Amino acid sequence: MSIETYDRGCKFAELSPYCHHAKEGDFMEVISWRNEEGFDVTIGDKIYSFTDGQFECLVAMVSYKE
Repeated sequence: MSIETYDRGCKFAELSPYCHHAKEGDFMEVISWRNEEGFDVTIGDKIYSFTDGQFECLVAMVSYKE
């Protein structure tokens, strides 16, 4: 058995400057996958995982104007 260690790109931000619904201490953290094909998003106590394609689709849907 071998164990590998590596650094993952991680970004962290308090939510209050971006969201008026945020409570004190609310945060968002984004951590890149080791294979660079997606990332995990932690918002408070919830974790969401997105491939790059899923995120691209989400952005397209949120930005969509009829």
